[in-house]
Amino acid sequence: MELEPEAFGPAGDDTNSESTCYQCSTCRADEERSCANSMRGRTKTRSLSASPAMGSTKEFRRTRSLHGPCPVTTFGPKACMLQNPKTIMHIQDPASQRLTWNKPPKSVLVIKKIRDASLLQPFKDLCIYLTEVNNMIVYVEKKVLEDPAIVNDDSFGPVKKKFCTFSEDYDDISNQIDFIICLGGDGTLLYASSLFPGSVPPVMAFHLGSLGFLTPFNFENFQSQVTQVIEGNAALVLRSRLKVKVVKEHREKKAVIQNGIEENGMLSPSLEKEVFKQAIQYQVLNEVVVDRGPSSYLSNVDVFLDGHLITTVQGDGVIVSTPTGSTAYAAAAGASMIHPNVPAIMITPICPHSLSFRPIVVPAGVELKIMLSPDARNTAWVSFDGRKRQEICYGDSISITTSCYPLPSICFRDPVSDWFESLAECLHWNVRKKQNHFAVDEEEEF
Repeated sequence: MELEPEAFGPAGDDTNSESTCYQCSTCRADEERSCANSMRGRTKTRSLSASPAMGSTKEFRRTRSLHGPCPVTTFGPKACMLQNPKTIMHIQDPASQRLTWNKPPKSVLVIKKIRDASLLQPFKDLCIYLTEVNNMIVYVEKKVLEDPAIVNDDSFGPVKKKFCTFSEDYDDISNQIDFIICLGGDGTLLYASSLFPGSVPPVMAFHLGSLGFLTPFNFENFQSQVTQVIEGNAALVLRSRLKVKVVKEHREKKAVIQNGIEENGMLSPSLEKEVFKQAIQYQVLNEVVVDRGPSSYLSNVDVFLDGHLITTVQGDGVIVSTPTGSTAYAAAAGASMIHPNVPAIMITPICPHSLSFRPIVVPAGVELKIMLSPDARNTAWVSFDGRKRQEICYGDSISITTSCYPLPSICFRDPVSDWFESLAECLHWNVRKKQNHFAVDEEEEF
């Protein structure tokens, strides 16, 4: 797997503000001492990830690694793990992933949910605060400013003239944005991801939509929250994305004069066809969905893992998702919900015609390839985060692996607390009326 420096946009960076404590079961005491020594002399800073303890004003910080204990690699008296001198990957402890700025941020992309009148006032308030109070350059999409309520608002005119505008699929803004603010639901975060095929600036998402699983911030106190992000030192969760390559095989008839003669005054075209391939790449935050489309037949696609055929999907389709996408379509199809810090790829069948076809989780570093089976009765269709839907024909292929460009999502508290808060508030995870306890008389009977 190729690796890139952990930088998010032109000004963002992922910095370990605390020493990472890798707690090994064989040398826990020594590592705890080394971590304690390295923390001496550091100044305490207030950040968005700090959660006050019950009945106390002191800040709470996680001290244990989210990676878990470092495994012992000696097995019995004579066996051990073969050491690889070409280690190509090091993942920073998710508990210590924090945002800082190499330079003060100057430009911000504001993404607003389209055709939602309730977001017009928050959008105006935010833009006025960014331009007039923080003197920042605000980028917005052209179609956002075409809303009649914004066009007809004369008081918003002076602010609107300061905006930099762009159009999707036409303007490249990937190297001009320092961070992103989303106003809306989860779809705004997915849209922000699609705008950046490479490094993604930090994303701050406000919950102004219908579900809001990925949008932890409330808009009531947006001034103080945005100021804290601009000042830096906010907790981050790196949401892995999928790098998807779609190879389409196009065939065109090639006319050839057979034996140099003509039939009925017409050239005789041969059955030969000229084949050429076209490749398109996508960055996907939630999932890649391959389904049967409008056909009434089962989809019939082969799934390869690192070049080996692992299964043939016969059903309505298959979902390949990130941990972030595990709480979306995959969850509705019966998959487990996975925390975004877990490095993995999920394969979930959609209504498979097999009782034993269960969802599986594979390592993040594998490469999946999906192709139409040779004996399939119909073509298949594919979509990426619900967009760019297209038909997959015989000879076409879809290659999927984990991207080296994650989406850095700014946390309200910390990655673990925010995730369980979303499970409870948005999905009502494990909500059930509590069982009544035994009365004293009933307990005595037992």
